[in-house]
Amino acid sequence: MAVDIDIGMTGANAPAMVDLEELLATRLLVQGNSGSGKSHLLRRLLEQSARLVQQIVIDPEGDYVTLAERYGHVVVDAAQAEHELAMIATRVRQHRISVVLNLEELEVDGQLRCAAIFLNALFDADREHWFPALVVVDEAQLFAPSAASDGSEDARRMSLTAMTNLMCRGRKRGLAGIIATQRLAKLAKNVAAEASNFLMGRTFLDIDMARAADLLGMERRQAEMFRDLKRGAFIGLGPAIARRPLSMRIGAVETADRGAAPRLLPLPMDDDGDHHDLLFAPSDAPPAAPRPRRLRVQAAEKSDEWLARLDQAPPPPFVAAAPPEMTDEERERAIEEIIAQMIADPAAAAQPASALHRDFLVRCRIRRLGSVVPDLSAFRRRLATLRARAVYPEGADEEAWARAVETAQRLPDDMLGVFLMLCRAAVAGQPCPGDDEIARFFGSHSPGRARRLLGQMEQLGLIVLRTDFQGRRIIAFPELALETAAQSPAEAI
Repeated sequence: MAVDIDIGMTGANAPAMVDLEELLATRLLVQGNSGSGKSHLLRRLLEQSARLVQQIVIDPEGDYVTLAERYGHVVVDAAQAEHELAMIATRVRQHRISVVLNLEELEVDGQLRCAAIFLNALFDADREHWFPALVVVDEAQLFAPSAASDGSEDARRMSLTAMTNLMCRGRKRGLAGIIATQRLAKLAKNVAAEASNFLMGRTFLDIDMARAADLLGMERRQAEMFRDLKRGAFIGLGPAIARRPLSMRIGAVETADRGAAPRLLPLPMDDDGDHHDLLFAPSDAPPAAPRPRRLRVQAAEKSDEWLARLDQAPPPPFVAAAPPEMTDEERERAIEEIIAQMIADPAAAAQPASALHRDFLVRCRIRRLGSVVPDLSAFRRRLATLRARAVYPEGADEEAWARAVETAQRLPDDMLGVFLMLCRAAVAGQPCPGDDEIARFFGSHSPGRARRLLGQMEQLGLIVLRTDFQGRRIIAFPELALETAAQSPAEAI
């Protein structure tokens, strides 16, 4: 039986209905420039379905925390619970609690990492907890950008992988992605392509209008209509909305929107005072303390109370035995053994570091190594070091290799592995690897990307690229007093 929710009125003054059951199975994409009413649409959708389905909101600006007051959502402040997000997400799925993940206090890099951790934990929940839930991600272009973003490359990849899992594989796990973006051109295509329902609002750039028209099955000449849409007006299409493009206007909401733009306010009419003195008059009083944000404090208290109730729940009838006591050296040896086993698997060479890290954590749990295991960044660096060492030739200069490893520790994650790979060839007296081999080493199929990375390393003074009189490429390491053997041009292709 269909469960319809009312989100406004159609152009024919009939109720605009969304089939919630169908929405859970087919996902939704919303586009609209800033001020088009995109966040208002999401709020209306959340309010109308709050009593019918679990809701999980990824909120980069703190706009949706007001849902807690009226509908009982628990606000999870990522800045205060960053190290507990995976545990909280697991409990969210287990107990079917509607939450708002508030990311407003974090920088872009922290927002990407926290959102990725939270979404991955939702995705990795046990099968018995695969209950239906709407997962709403506002400003999705931040978490699934089509190109490099303001955050680090590592954080961008984590977030993009999590968003791809949500939209591509979340349906079987009960997770229905609802993503909203200001511009389709900035959203990763593999994420946007998985949605079957669309609500397109006002947009002005030709590339965004053309993509919106394509998604709605409209002719290109009709794309100009998106410029003329009023605030709060959208064109909808999809199995949960309508079989043909349908014009609609979003209805009113009951909760306040903290993200609403300020309205015009007249300037003060006090002309008696000296405005210069107001700005530059000395003051001996200490600066006033910032006013506490009552909503956030209350939300944190609700979250603490909720976690305390869960921790006070009676233990299960079966309790696993404590893990065996291990020294730090034993734990380090076990970690290195696990990574060595993963490197030996040929299928692991084509996997990104984030996927390998998830497999690594599972193996650590099987070996009962406890919770003190390398995070993704530390794992990436250790993996690159051991992978370069795995094919290290017997009898090579160990002292030179130790200097290379020490130098590499100062480099960023994406350079460390390639630098050690090149150093390994120099220490062993081997030719420089070709561009294809370098690209495969860090999980790419693009020789051009390998050449760009070598250029960046040369700009930093880590290496010097030169060719001999026969056109053979040689890489020198000034700081280590090493260089690779000569390589023929045919080998470099």
